[in-house]
Amino acid sequence: MNYSQAKIRSEILKALAHPVRVLIVDALTGGDRCVCELNALVDIDQSNISRHLAVLKRAGIIADRRDGMRVFYRLKAPCILKALKCAVEVMKNDAGSRNMLLKIRLK
Repeated sequence: MNYSQAKIRSEILKALAHPVRVLIVDALTGGDRCVCELNALVDIDQSNISRHLAVLKRAGIIADRRDGMRVFYRLKAPCILKALKCAVEVMKNDAGSRNMLLKIRLK
């Protein structure tokens, strides 16, 4: 792997580095969803959810399609779910360190 490839990979991972975007990806595991459905599931205003959707789309993680006035989103790269499952395993394997990190961030 060269630097350019590493940079692209880091940009994809950076797109997942926000809890709202992880929630969006999780919501899309059940299939296509319109912005209004995602808005209700994630419970943030539409302008914020649109920004998060744009980040995920630029990273190639999701794709959109128009159906009349509605825009539907889907997972373009469902393999990204493996990365999220891996994150859960890392948390389980290093629960003590993770709890300490959360306490530091809450201060």
